Amino acid sequence: MAELRERDAKILMTFPVTASSHLLAEARARGAYAALDKALRTMTPQQVAKEVLASGLQGRGGAAFPTGRKWAVIQYDDGQPHYLCANADEGEPGTFKDRWILENSPHQLVESMLIAAYALQVRHAFVYMRGEFSAPFRRLQGALDEARAAGLVGENILGTGFGCDIMIYRGAGSYVCGEASALLSSIEGKRGYPRNRPPRLTVKGLYQQPTVVNNVETLSNIAWIVQHGAEAFKAVGTPKHPGTRLISISGHIARPGVYEIEVGYRWRQLIYDDCGGMQHGAALKCVIPGGISTKVLTGAEIETLNLDPAEVEPAGSSMGSGGMVAIAEGTCMVRLLQVMLRFYHHESCGQCTPCREGMGWLHRLIDRIVDGQGRLDDLDMMARISRLQDGNTICGMGDAAGYATLGILAKYRHEFEHWIREGRSMYEGNLECRRSS
Repeated sequence: MAELRERDAKILMTFPVTASSHLLAEARARGAYAALDKALRTMTPQQVAKEVLASGLQGRGGAAFPTGRKWAVIQYDDGQPHYLCANADEGEPGTFKDRWILENSPHQLVESMLIAAYALQVRHAFVYMRGEFSAPFRRLQGALDEARAAGLVGENILGTGFGCDIMIYRGAGSYVCGEASALLSSIEGKRGYPRNRPPRLTVKGLYQQPTVVNNVETLSNIAWIVQHGAEAFKAVGTPKHPGTRLISISGHIARPGVYEIEVGYRWRQLIYDDCGGMQHGAALKCVIPGGISTKVLTGAEIETLNLDPAEVEPAGSSMGSGGMVAIAEGTCMVRLLQVMLRFYHHESCGQCTPCREGMGWLHRLIDRIVDGQGRLDDLDMMARISRLQDGNTICGMGDAAGYATLGILAKYRHEFEHWIREGRSMYEGNLECRRSS
């Protein structure tokens, strides 16, 4: 077990929010677009890509794939148009840290996308944004308008001859379109179905051309890395997982919100010191670490853990998308899983038979249990369906629903068995039981 860290996290991305922190003037006062100027005037595209690779930056959308390795697949001067897409769909329940960037620091994303576009020889870049995001859309569109007026977006940026346009494409409310290939299908005007791979999107992506898709938080680190260097970025966090993470925490926590933590930060310190513990002094029952697609960890399990993938993954879960949900004692896990499976069933695109049929099956089984008609072998059936979905769908949605189900059943099976035997929750009458339904 790594040594538990005290509260010494370095801040790379966040800052005190003001009424004008999203505007160009204040962004430039914080140093915005200095990195773009440095990249365009003093670095080649290959040097920018090399710096990102050397930084060890990993994807912040859930998969944690090394950003520089993804970029390295793009071939220079291959005669093909290249595309860059920022994934701002952020449909994972419990996750809202990208929204913080879009609302409060949109120029951070714009500058980083321009630098990435320069490194990848991209002329047209896209931001695929969750359709329900109203304020984030207005803020980002306003930032793009300001940047264009200032000569920072469009033709001949900063007089260097480099040109790049950034367009916002708003989704239509599909959770599955947060998956990179489904996102590209949606931009092309097709149904948002995930694609089989290979070929990889960096080989045949948008309009069958080489395309890089990165999460908003991932891209927003690029300007800092270029301005300060890969070594400075690696000085924060851990050797295997450098940098900071934005954690959006919600649920029964006293102070919900978005927190920037250095990778390796003490989990207990975030929950009890920074977030003020649980509401009304309740005990912590469990935590969903990285969006509801990650397996729950009990309050006892996180006591000695740092927020580091090297520790969270051996414990049986993942930091995922950084969407943390804190759950208080007295919450009925049967009703919680019912809500989650209802969501997954509703959001399945229906393309893959294991997901289309499996999601409905899981939803019907949990509904039957809650209706008082469940059988003990329903729990074994739910576990079997979850395992059969794992790795048998084009995208990871079938896997995700299975992880959520298996994680809760493994740790709270006794609550399901009580409901099946007694026909009601073991927390019947508890306020949180009623709320979760």
